[in-house]
Amino acid sequence: MVHTEMAEKYDTASKQSPDTTVTHAGRNPAEHWGYVNTPVYRGSTIVFSTLDEIESTEPRFDYGRTGNPSSAAVEECVSELEGAADTVLSPSGLAAISLALLTVLRAGDDVLITDSSYQPTRRVSDGVLKRMGVTVRYYDPRLGPRLAELITDKTRAIFVESPGSLTYEMQDLPAIAALAKPRDIAVIVDNSWATPIYHNPLALGADLVVHAGTKMFVGHSDAMFGTTSANEKWAKELRKTHMLLGLCASPDDCFLAARGLRTLALRMREHSAHSTAIAGWLEQQAGVRRVIHPALPSHPDHAIFTRDFRGAGSVFSILLEPKPRAALAAMVDGFKLFSMGWSWGGYESLALPIRPERIRTATKWTEPGPMLRLHIGLEGLDDLKSDLAAALERYRAA
Repeated sequence: MVHTEMAEKYDTASKQSPDTTVTHAGRNPAEHWGYVNTPVYRGSTIVFSTLDEIESTEPRFDYGRTGNPSSAAVEECVSELEGAADTVLSPSGLAAISLALLTVLRAGDDVLITDSSYQPTRRVSDGVLKRMGVTVRYYDPRLGPRLAELITDKTRAIFVESPGSLTYEMQDLPAIAALAKPRDIAVIVDNSWATPIYHNPLALGADLVVHAGTKMFVGHSDAMFGTTSANEKWAKELRKTHMLLGLCASPDDCFLAARGLRTLALRMREHSAHSTAIAGWLEQQAGVRRVIHPALPSHPDHAIFTRDFRGAGSVFSILLEPKPRAALAAMVDGFKLFSMGWSWGGYESLALPIRPERIRTATKWTEPGPMLRLHIGLEGLDDLKSDLAAALERYRAA
């Protein structure tokens, strides 16, 4: 019921396609001398004309750290996309994740975090939350309704990442939300992979949604950025915590994020189509033992993907036939179009060797063979296939 009712509510509230939202939300040229894009507002000090103005309890803007038209434009756009009551901005995706956790947790609380989460999420949880007196436990991302067995009377939050980082397990968010809601447990979802173009966690029962906006929102690999959105229940506490922590995103980065958001729907369609096509093609290539992409029927959680998502993200992983490190080096060192880098979400394709067995604690990753995470960019499909085919040939020959 949570899935159906919340999804219908979201569809009714949005009243327009995400394409229209990213094109128009957060823009008001009449307020900025007719300029189509909200300009960059750099500054710390905002001056007031009267005593009444400066003593106002709710000024539109009062100091650079608390917001400006550049940040407000992005907040409005992301809130509309997510169906959120409010959105705040941070200088990185990790800052956005940390903010969400600190908004809902207190000393003595217990938090459940998916074992497939983004590694920096684990680092801040183990390095900061535990130090603050929060109990951090990791859970099998495929537990679904069985997560109820791990919930205690101190559990105050569940952190979901679907699909999971590196290994792309899909989580049953409606089932998790159904467990959490009657227990007053906050559900936080990292939605960086699918973006609100293809997935709306708040409509499925989540309370807060975070994005490493550095990736798909910015889209050009040229800014660090994060967003945290909340439903009505958590919106005021989110805004308050954001202010208390002094988090703010650079006005220049806000401008770059706003620019990226205008083409998000178009880019996501290309990334989704390209990543799915490349993944399907790789399943047929010699030397590839397994392709892990939720949009493929071969994925064990494909049913959840087709139920809760409208399209796919740009990144997925492949497992290669076991070979020595020298073979992997021959493969990746000779790429022409794919580059090696820690991020993803830009226009350029990336290939990153990964080792999920090094970070798992609640579950074990035991599948043999080197593993690569691929981000499929906006290059021509045939060109990317040619680069991958040559790389696989080097791998087999090494």
